[in-house]
Parts: sequence; structure tokens; C-alpha cells
Amino acid sequence: MVEYTSRIDIIFSALADPVRRDMIERTADVELTVNQIAVDYDMSLAAVSKHLKVLFEAGLIDRRKDGRYHFISMRKDGMRDVVAYMQQYENAWSERLEQNNEKK
Repeated sequence: MVEYTSRIDIIFSALADPVRRDMIERTADVELTVNQIAVDYDMSLAAVSKHLKVLFEAGLIDRRKDGRYHFISMRKDGMRDVVAYMQQYENAWSERLEQNNEKK
């Protein structure tokens, strides 16, 4: 449970930054080079690389090297733990709402 919670914390921390959320969205359906990603941000290539490193360490993106190019894509299963975690709360709240509706 501690390892699972730690993983969730790392993912939420990575997702806390709007730039990183945008990077994930941009790579959801297409593989992009680091330079293709960087062109849309007003920051250095090094800063973009740091954001990508955080996403990679959180398990949210994959990296592939082909020659001198680094390709980035969203991991399709990267959010699985977060979705499962949030589903627990969605189920609990749905049950509570149903109970409240039955009391009326």
C-alpha cells in the first residue's frame, strides 16, 4: 500500500504543473521529438527536458531514441493507478448520493 500511495503521489505531483499536463495531452496520440515539444513553450530546451524527465519518472510518458532524436509519447497505461485510485472515491460518493436520495 505504501508503494502504491507513493506512486500516486509522484503522478499527482507530475500532473500538478500545467505545462506537464499539456505535454501529456500533446503526446497522447502522436510521437513527438523533444524539439517539436519545446517549440511551443517559452522556456529553454533544458527546462523542457526537465519537465519531460519528471513525466518519465512518474511513468506517464515513454522515450525512444532514434539516432540523435529523442521521441516522446504518452504511456497508454500511465494513468491506470490514478484512475483506479479515483474510482474508489467515485464509487463511495455515488453510494452516498444514492443513500441521500433514498432518504428523501
